[in-house]
Amino acid sequence: MSGTEKSPAPSPREPKPELPFGSSVGYQLRMANRATQRYLQVRIEPHGVTPGMWYFLRALWQEDGLTQRELSRRIGTMEPTTLTALAAMEKAGLITRERDALDRRKLSVRLTEKGRALKQDLLPLAREVVEQATSGFTPEDRERFLGYLAAVQRNLSDLPPDAGPDD
Repeated sequence: MSGTEKSPAPSPREPKPELPFGSSVGYQLRMANRATQRYLQVRIEPHGVTPGMWYFLRALWQEDGLTQRELSRRIGTMEPTTLTALAAMEKAGLITRERDALDRRKLSVRLTEKGRALKQDLLPLAREVVEQATSGFTPEDRERFLGYLAAVQRNLSDLPPDAGPDD
């Protein structure tokens, strides 16, 4: 640069676009999930079941005898989290863990009678939570809403964990 040339004037900083909480899908999903979980917790804890146990019970009510790894995949938890929840459930007398006869490395998780019996008490409570969460929805609105939530999951499920805006 010669002595007569001026350096370009600094450009005014462009404002960064904002994403108000009311327009943030992630924030709205998080807050709806937190509210739903709190309401569910109030309903199921008097029965000795924590939210951490709830999803494992649901999976085992649908298919008893899953392995710890299968449970982790179905619920979407890391295996250490699954092991902690299962240990608490075993201590509470809700499940047993048994070595697979064909593959001794695998542990099958089975409901006890106490764990099976909770289904009768807890599923109606879960339905109440859903009814409360979707009060004011028509049946068609509820189906659409569930479809939208499933679409969000599908839209994001195939992205690599480190996908960023430059990817």
